[in-house]
Amino acid sequence: MHTIITRLCAAVLMLAGVFATVTPASAVVELDITQGNVQPLPIAIADFQSGDGFGKKISDVVSADLKRSGLFAPIDPAAFIQKGLGPDASPSFQDWTVINAQALVVGRVSPEADGRLRVEFRLWDTFAGQQLDGQQFYTNPDNWRRVGHIIADAIYERITGEKGYFDSRVVFVAESGDKANRVKRLAIMDQDGANVRYLTDGRDLVLTPRFSPNRQEITYMSFGNGEPRVYLLQLETGQREIVGNFPGMTFSPRFSPDGQRVIMSLQQNGNANIYAMDLRSRATTRLTSTNAIDTSPSYSPDGTRIVFESDRGGRQQLYTMGADGSNQQRISFGDGTYSTPVWSPRGDLIAFTKQTGGQFQIGVMRPDGSGERILTSGFHNEGPTWAPNGRVLMYFGDQKGAGGPKLHSIDLTGYNDQVVPTPGYASDPAWSPLLD
Repeated sequence: MHTIITRLCAAVLMLAGVFATVTPASAVVELDITQGNVQPLPIAIADFQSGDGFGKKISDVVSADLKRSGLFAPIDPAAFIQKGLGPDASPSFQDWTVINAQALVVGRVSPEADGRLRVEFRLWDTFAGQQLDGQQFYTNPDNWRRVGHIIADAIYERITGEKGYFDSRVVFVAESGDKANRVKRLAIMDQDGANVRYLTDGRDLVLTPRFSPNRQEITYMSFGNGEPRVYLLQLETGQREIVGNFPGMTFSPRFSPDGQRVIMSLQQNGNANIYAMDLRSRATTRLTSTNAIDTSPSYSPDGTRIVFESDRGGRQQLYTMGADGSNQQRISFGDGTYSTPVWSPRGDLIAFTKQTGGQFQIGVMRPDGSGERILTSGFHNEGPTWAPNGRVLMYFGDQKGAGGPKLHSIDLTGYNDQVVPTPGYASDPAWSPLLD
């Protein structure tokens, strides 16, 4: 059967060097993307039926999420022939295929007696004339935007076979004021830039926030009274605690995949080495011991290995080692310097910042250092972070003369680089796991 899944392989994934497999029983598309152009899939997203305005707002979130992914092209509703379609009736499929809508999303929002909203949607393959998905959700009206993200995730997964990433958040450093007097506050927002909330007041400099993989908690570095400290912050309660007071400078704290440890770089006597701290016992284990600067550690998703940067060879390069510090090996060998490595949640790639030829580049390589590929290059691009599905990156870029950094998202094709809206300048993004 010529389904939407096989058309997605043919029309959306026309990439040079792409390996794509279709498994008919589960309709899964598995991608090992290298490079190429993407032709997004035309999809019609009708305004969800409702009597209170929530319907259109939710369907607009769904449409915006799918469009930003670069894999979908929502069709202008002015082109729709069939109007007012809800989830109870089958579409007139010819009315949708004639405008080249290869998929159709319809829905409805209804108030419940207890004040909640019931949100329903259906996803149709218009050419095959069959329903691909249909679900309903109950939510507090304040959470209408999140329901839109959840529906977009369901559509993304059903059509591509990959987990979505829209129902997630990003913590970042919000920057404001003159360059010489820049105020930096910790902030959090939805992955699309909505619902910005500030977590610190700007009195202390904050750097490198990172999410816990299994709790609504972040770790970050702060300079209070000139003292560098690593903190844990509970996002829901606002409770903050110091991980530890360490002599010298502390850099780049990051959680282990089980959330039980924090790994970081501690500077002493001009050198910096990598340490892991057990958050229950507060016992600290030293993992590297060199007369160099070892920093920016990041665990593999199974917790058995660590990637980090080091100038032990004369300039910054990427290295891997076991979680206990054993078997330290260099993996980057290209021109220039490498920094800020971060392991993909899928385990298949490591993202990094590379500086060469007067440009800052965001790239990826396999964990053994092979397959290096640059996704974007600019005046100052830095600090990649992975979406929870391991197919999209966010980073911050400061273009020459722009006055300050902005957040960008880019997928693994390198052809969908977009600015993520923030109230002001922004840097040091860290993507959360999917929300519960």
